Amino acid sequence: MTRPQQPRTAAAVPFLLRWSVFLGAVLCWELAARARHSVYFPPPLRIARHARDLWFSGSAGRLFLTSDAVDTILPSLGRMAAGFTLAAVAGIALGIAVGRSRRAYALCNPVLQFARAVPPPALVPVFVVVFDVGTPMQVASIVFGAVWPVLVNSAEGARATDPLRLEVAAVLRLTAPERLWFLILPSALPRIFAGLRLSLSLCLILMVFSELLPGSDDGIGFTLTDAQTRSDLLTVWSALLLLGVLGNLLNTGLLAVEKRLVGPVSATAESASASEPTGRTA
Repeated sequence: MTRPQQPRTAAAVPFLLRWSVFLGAVLCWELAARARHSVYFPPPLRIARHARDLWFSGSAGRLFLTSDAVDTILPSLGRMAAGFTLAAVAGIALGIAVGRSRRAYALCNPVLQFARAVPPPALVPVFVVVFDVGTPMQVASIVFGAVWPVLVNSAEGARATDPLRLEVAAVLRLTAPERLWFLILPSALPRIFAGLRLSLSLCLILMVFSELLPGSDDGIGFTLTDAQTRSDLLTVWSALLLLGVLGNLLNTGLLAVEKRLVGPVSATAESASASEPTGRTA
């Protein structure tokens, strides 16, 4: 009876170690904040209680969401979901198309490298002129910043398809859609998901930034700006806590999908994810 439990115990050790470090950091913060009594750094338990009262103290019929949560969290998640979906679809489609053609890759690569190096905040005046202030402009800024990791990684994944498999597919007279579905996409999936993980984190950053701009009237970024204007530092910290929780949950969900479709995260995908510059949009 003890043998089947050994793998579970071995898998639980890293999980407990990760959470022990996190809980230790929170405990140190709690003790230091209570000792200093600083208004700028409230204790984590106080921040968590304020976040619960502000957003998650509603009725069970509304999934415990308050009216403030509906006005704050849902608009942000809607913009982020729209931006991430558009960036993922466009990035994968264009990346596969560019990656499968050497001539297209050679012609487009300089343009791609130039465009991905432009910080999305620098293009805000252009987006305001084209889309006007509002949700379309916010979604456009998210898409522009988040599409490049997916596009570049998809192109590299498509280029890395084993030539021998493509030759076998040609011998078997597979059609272009069949080669795409059975060979190219499975080969590129690890790199595609590496790009999607980077894109997801960029979507969260750009979603907050787009809601900090003048003209925004809802969302987590607007709540941050409004709380800062009113010197409500407890709400500021609560919004930061909410962003951290949302980012962790979304990343965990995407990793679960990746594990389901690809299997355990490969070293190639991890190195590809680590090699992408992520700090340019902050």
